[in-house]
Amino acid sequence: MNNAHWLLPEGIDELLPPKALQLERIRRDLLDLFDSWGYDLVQPPIIEYLESLLTGTGGDLDLRTFKLTDQITGRTLGIRADITPQAARIDAHQLRREAPTRLCYVGTVLNTRNDDFAGSRSPLQIGAELYGHSGVESDHEILCLMLKALERAGIDNVYLDLGHVGIFRALAQESGLDKQQELALFDALQRKAVPEIEALLDGCELEDDARRRLASLASLSGDDALERARKSLAGAGAEVQSALEQLERLAALLVERRPDVPVHFDLAELRGYHYHTGVVFAAFVSGLGQEIARGGRYDDIGKLFGRARPACGFSADLKMLMRLGSAKNLNETTGIFAPAENDSALRQRVEELRAEGRRVVIALPGQTGDAGTMYCGEALVKQGDNWVVKTL
Repeated sequence: MNNAHWLLPEGIDELLPPKALQLERIRRDLLDLFDSWGYDLVQPPIIEYLESLLTGTGGDLDLRTFKLTDQITGRTLGIRADITPQAARIDAHQLRREAPTRLCYVGTVLNTRNDDFAGSRSPLQIGAELYGHSGVESDHEILCLMLKALERAGIDNVYLDLGHVGIFRALAQESGLDKQQELALFDALQRKAVPEIEALLDGCELEDDARRRLASLASLSGDDALERARKSLAGAGAEVQSALEQLERLAALLVERRPDVPVHFDLAELRGYHYHTGVVFAAFVSGLGQEIARGGRYDDIGKLFGRARPACGFSADLKMLMRLGSAKNLNETTGIFAPAENDSALRQRVEELRAEGRRVVIALPGQTGDAGTMYCGEALVKQGDNWVVKTL
């Protein structure tokens, strides 16, 4: 028999009971958390004009974005692969506030290929963004909110990787690298391919000090990376020194507020290089070789929407958080089974239990299946004139 009628495309998944409800409860809990920190919920559309979705991202999302033609206007539409640019558009064009703006969101995004971040082509992206403040304090707030969100999802033993794309960008500028040389070196640094980095730098005709600083980035990772960077990058320009100071201040704030979270540094980690402008970070857990949440500063993303406001934020795949979390799983015996009887006292008791937030399943006359089949571990039983809940 041909089973193509019920097959889903590769990388596209669906959730069945009870996982779908578990995911929904985590979603509500995290949105309540964001609200308690002052983050306002927005719901951008899943489809927009393509140029709007890709604005400010440096083309990183282009290959990941599904495209189609609008039958009304003839213009090219895109199905969002990331909600961050949409939130930036809302801040810059729709809200236009002068004060700092805090926004949060949750929604499905689609990717043309599997994303290493989520391992899926249809992640349920959840995140928070802070606009209108350029200080380390807003980076710190976003990082602490991300850590709190991971805790709420039941994820323990998180550690952070911190970097700063401004260091490499400023060194490349100071050294006089052209765009092609910069991108080639960027790619090699991501892979920490030291022989390739050395060969690229040999072909760039750089001054000795400039070459040495760029070459040192590949080794500037680890808990003591900032201390070693002060020596390796001595003599670099003001932008590099400012970026190092920002990382040092952010690290000090994290030690003060979250001393329980290990922090590692990697100055060659340039995730989101084409649109991030400052601090970049990612959260990891032991035993998993991919990040579970990520973010950073991207101050220029709103420029083409009319306002280049400072911005920082983070995002995660809610479905991945559910899989990794140790939060209480919903089992198949959480309901209360009520018999199929025309009894006013029974109906009143059912309404009372539902008002208390309990799950009550009423049997249908002649149905197949008992309480266990209906995911109920308890039942309403009549004792005298009263209906009481009994464990099965």
